[in-house]
Amino acid sequence: MNKRINKSEIERYSRQIVLKNIGIIGQKKILNAKILIIGAGGLGCPVIDNLTRSGVKNITIADDDKVSLSNLHRQTMYYTNDIGKFKVDVIKNKIKKINPSSKVNIIKKKITDANLSKIIKKFDILVDGSDNFKTKFLLNDYSIRYKKILITGAISKFDGHVFSFNFKNYKVPCLRCFYQTEPSNDILNCESEGIIGTAANIIGSIQANEILKNILNLKNSLDGSILIINLLTLNFRKIAFAKKKNCICCK
Repeated sequence: MNKRINKSEIERYSRQIVLKNIGIIGQKKILNAKILIIGAGGLGCPVIDNLTRSGVKNITIADDDKVSLSNLHRQTMYYTNDIGKFKVDVIKNKIKKINPSSKVNIIKKKITDANLSKIIKKFDILVDGSDNFKTKFLLNDYSIRYKKILITGAISKFDGHVFSFNFKNYKVPCLRCFYQTEPSNDILNCESEGIIGTAANIIGSIQANEILKNILNLKNSLDGSILIINLLTLNFRKIAFAKKKNCICCK
C-alpha cells in the first residue's frame, strides 16, 4: 500500500476523505484496490466512471465488443464519434482524461473458462457487468474457487438486480443458490426485451457503491441478499436468501 497521499490527491478526493467512514486510511485502500470489470456496456460504464472518480486507479476491463449507435442511450462513456471503435480502447482513453495517473489494463476478448483462471488471481474484486447468464455463472464459480469478492448486476426493461458476494466467507450463498436453474438469456436481451437507459446507470452506480463498501470493509453489505429495483413503480426490495444445501458450486 502507498505510504502517503500526495497534495493533489488530498484535494481531488477531499469530499470523500472528510467522511468519517473513509478518511485518509480509507482513501489509501481505494487508491490501491485492484478491480477486474467484465463488460463495458450499460452496467460497466457507470461502474468504471464512478470507481475512477472515487480514486480506484488499478482497473482492468474485459470486453470484445465495439460501440454501436444503439448503445448510446444508456452507455454513458461513449459518444457518437466512438461508434465502430472497441469499447475498451475508448474507455481507457476516457479514464486517462478523468485521472491521468490511473493504471488501466484492457482485455480485448471474451472471458471464458479457458482464460479466466489465468486472469482472476491478482484481483481483489470482480465486477459482473455482463449481459448473459453463462458469463455470470462462470464468474460466480471462479470467484468461489479463488475466494474473491463478486459484485453482480442485471438489468431488463425497468428492472434491476444487484448481488454482492464475499466468498472469503464460507457461509455466504452464491448466485446458483438464488437461481434454481439457469435463466434464459432472453431475459437480459435489451434488443428484444428493451431497457430504460436510467436503469443501467442506477444499477451500475449501486454496484460501484457496493464495491467501495467492500474495499473499505464497511458494514451493511448485500452479502446473502439481493436488491431488486423497479424504476416504474419505484419499489426497492432487499431480500435475503440462504445457501442451498445441494448447490453444485458452494457446497
